[in-house]
Amino acid sequence: MHLFYAPIQENGCCVLSEEESLHCSKVLRLKQGDLALVCNGKGGLYRCRFLSVTTKCCIAEIEEVLQEPNQNEIQRQASLVHVIVAPTKQMERMEWFLEKATEVGLSEVSFVICAHSERTVVKTERIEKILISAMKQSQQAYLPFLHPQASLKEILARPLEDGVQKFIAYCGPEYERKDYISVVNPHKPVTILIGPEGDFTAEEVALCVEKGYTPVSLGATRLRTETAALYACWAVAILNDFVKP
Repeated sequence: MHLFYAPIQENGCCVLSEEESLHCSKVLRLKQGDLALVCNGKGGLYRCRFLSVTTKCCIAEIEEVLQEPNQNEIQRQASLVHVIVAPTKQMERMEWFLEKATEVGLSEVSFVICAHSERTVVKTERIEKILISAMKQSQQAYLPFLHPQASLKEILARPLEDGVQKFIAYCGPEYERKDYISVVNPHKPVTILIGPEGDFTAEEVALCVEKGYTPVSLGATRLRTETAALYACWAVAILNDFVKP
């Protein structure tokens, strides 16, 4: 059964976006009365029947709730992964990371602008489409939250929930770096900073350390920005899968 993304209204109906409606009507050739799955990106999953199908607006109503938005929420909150990454000059590399990371459980993403950043402006419209597409393709009900682009100081000023594990991936010699996999506690939320190709400056790392971030190494080889970001996300997913709560 086809999966679509749309907010659920109070009356139990949902309206697909124009892009989703076009795909539904022209590509999938669904019609009034057909069934489909709809997720709201917040954990809710529903079996819905189409009331109206057009190229610009498809409307469906809920026939069965398959998963409540708050189902297993305590377990999910303990496994959140927030990747804060410096955007690469070629956004295709970031798009690749976001697609793969969403498939393995990325919860939040922030684009950070720092001293060695190759790109200082990120257009979020395409990013949001990639996140939605990856969520649907991997049959998930949660859409990763995309934070506004910000400087490192602005990001460090954001409050974090108690109990969040905070890491900064860093290649320089100024700080002792612990092995990332060995210090991550499974089933506890993680926030990790991934720098640009030129890495964070020593001054930037000092700011992060003052805020409680632990410098870590992501292995013996030097990784590209998008590879490091995916590694950081994937490692948490693997630990959460293989270590019992």
